[in-house]
Amino acid sequence: MSIVRWVCCILFTGFTGTGMAQTLQPVRLIVPFATGGPTDIGARIVAPYLAGLLKRPVIVENKPGATGAIGIKQVARAVPDGATILLGSSSSMGSSPAVFADLPYDVFKDFVPVGTIATNEVVLVVHPSVPANDVQEFVAYAKVNPGKIAYGTSGIGSTFHLGSELFALQTKTVFSHVPYKGAGPAAQDLVAGHIQMMMEALSTAAPNIRAGKVKALGITSLRRNPQFPAVPTLAEQGVMGCDYAQWIALFLPAGTARTIVEKLNADLNAVLAEREVSDKFVKLGMQTAPGTPDQLASRVHADILRWSRVVRLANIKAE
Repeated sequence: MSIVRWVCCILFTGFTGTGMAQTLQPVRLIVPFATGGPTDIGARIVAPYLAGLLKRPVIVENKPGATGAIGIKQVARAVPDGATILLGSSSSMGSSPAVFADLPYDVFKDFVPVGTIATNEVVLVVHPSVPANDVQEFVAYAKVNPGKIAYGTSGIGSTFHLGSELFALQTKTVFSHVPYKGAGPAAQDLVAGHIQMMMEALSTAAPNIRAGKVKALGITSLRRNPQFPAVPTLAEQGVMGCDYAQWIALFLPAGTARTIVEKLNADLNAVLAEREVSDKFVKLGMQTAPGTPDQLASRVHADILRWSRVVRLANIKAE
């Protein structure tokens, strides 16, 4: 073999190997919360289906802490090549910005919205030891025990935190906030009786509701959930203005090429169109919500406006 042919073979082999490495490079799907919460569950449902369309492994990585800021900041600093995706939520991208003026990330400057995965109804649940079987009884109990009922959340500034404070505002009650590093650990402590109340995602509360480990007093949506038709809405029970839902969505680092964003959006919508995928979310009490990047951007804007109002009225201070 001539030296020219030998060099050409080496160059071709190296180029092919590099190309294969890039093709097979795993995609990191960062979940900025602990395992067991709705963001984590949603990520693990869509990851294998996305991997099939992307033809690359999609690895879910949990990076909890600081109400999601640790994992989110990691994605913000990632190379914008589509290999690192953020599983953002209504907490990390919609309510936290309403509370914290000094977040280590900017929702609009550091990220590009890709698409919403699913919406998640929120349910007010209490420990079985709480002497209340509906919202009216619970509010009455809370009013004679101001500040003695502890509620858990996935962190300060989370949707569950602001949603709980919104409930307190609307019912003129006072509760004690106990922030956790994720919804999963908070739910575990509720079952154990270490806290008495949670505004929890229906997707994660469902098993404990069915098992009788917690009592479901009301749902924040304006319609009853078909999976739990016996659980009335808060509005039905006289608590108005608490109609909101949690959501989870995909975001990419700012600077990501539009072609990558559009391809991931198309793949995500294709995954959500799968009957098997939508059925998995429905069983969890969630609804798939395919859409465009612009629709997700509008959702984020609307949430920040809503929760900023709650922060102002409840005089919530970042800690």
